[in-house]
Amino acid sequence: MRRFTQYISSVFLLLLFSQKTVAQQVTISNNLLYDATLTPNLRLGVRLSPHWSLGVTAGYRPWPTSDDTSKKWKHLLVSPDLRYWTDSVNVHHFFGINPVYVHYNTSGVKMPFNLYKFDHELRRQGDFGGLGVFYGYSWPLGRHWNIEALIGGVVGYTKYDVYQCGHCGQKLRDGKKWLVLPQAALNIVYNIPGRPRPVARPVEPEIPMVIPADTSAYTQHVQEKIEEPVVVPVPDKTAHVRQLAEDNPVIAHISDYQPFDPKRSYRREGNVLYVYYPVAKYVVREDFRDNGPTLRRIIDVTRELQSDTACVVKKIQIVGFASIEGGQWGNERLALRRANALKAYVKEKLNVSDDLFEVVSAGEAWPDFRDFVEDLMNGKAKTKWVPVAKPTKADLQKVLNIIDKERNATRREQRLRAMNEGRTWRYLRQVFGDHRNAGYVRVYYDFQ
Repeated sequence: MRRFTQYISSVFLLLLFSQKTVAQQVTISNNLLYDATLTPNLRLGVRLSPHWSLGVTAGYRPWPTSDDTSKKWKHLLVSPDLRYWTDSVNVHHFFGINPVYVHYNTSGVKMPFNLYKFDHELRRQGDFGGLGVFYGYSWPLGRHWNIEALIGGVVGYTKYDVYQCGHCGQKLRDGKKWLVLPQAALNIVYNIPGRPRPVARPVEPEIPMVIPADTSAYTQHVQEKIEEPVVVPVPDKTAHVRQLAEDNPVIAHISDYQPFDPKRSYRREGNVLYVYYPVAKYVVREDFRDNGPTLRRIIDVTRELQSDTACVVKKIQIVGFASIEGGQWGNERLALRRANALKAYVKEKLNVSDDLFEVVSAGEAWPDFRDFVEDLMNGKAKTKWVPVAKPTKADLQKVLNIIDKERNATRREQRLRAMNEGRTWRYLRQVFGDHRNAGYVRVYYDFQ
């Protein structure tokens, strides 16, 4: 037991000191549901990246300490976990996996729903190891505090010895069993160092001036004060904004602003957010594809940027796209309507002026379509199953030649539709759903 305690202490220290100090890097939390079983417990977590965190939970119930007591539920639990946060670490939805190890000594404890038909009058002492998955949600309460809830399950294997009673040492038999167990938590979380807040400039205290009778001495004193000024360091009030921009590439300083280039493909850029629409539609739907998390991220980071007194939002850039199917003029109008629909959604959620928005129609997403075909030819594109054979490299090269040389968009689409009696078109249209979007959402700021 002593070696195991030393091992757990080492894991905690490794988590605490293995990362660079950044905002909200370390969390300490306590599971209130676990407390209700009279088991002291603690979780220590660290932020690995904008969306990933690592932690370890330990719980230890040493009582009753007397071996003569028949009823007991003594145990030691250790469970590391890896979490993925859909917005950012310690904010809103997260998913995770957690290996679980428990050393236990139980007797006379009646569990609800005794699915495994254990005889609770006997004492069992053994070890359990398993792997769990879980989902949770975290509510920020301020600079330092969060409340989070999670629920999941654990699949594992246990080996144990069975004894006649809760205080005797007469062994009856060995046992082993596969178990499926629930897991749940209601955690109160403390963040270190917490979200930064604006710090007022310190005021230099007034020093009472005593004028001596000797005027020359007073003059020398004043001259020394002038020659050796006191320098008061000013806290960096922009640190929170810089960290927010680092965690959310959709945010950029106004000096990085670039007008939208209709000839450029943006599908490979990691700082692009897309809100998707059904075919021929331009109404924003939170339940369509993965729009929900994307919309929450746009609103949350913009609201957090607005609340920081060190900066001001200067421009919100939204570009609307349409797939290459259909008439060019209609697709240009559809792309503009999609961009304006997202603008209206953002305005409804945030108090922002019309003047901040730059809304652009990119029309038909030919650059992104060409980029997909080129990746497909080079074996780099992610594809879905379609009931048509994949075009050959020669056919894909012919597609690229048509895109590059045919200047009229209508004739370009007609020529692509006609290739191989329409089979090439039916295969390539799998990507059109990704092109029906209001994309390239960027929020630009400047320091006050």
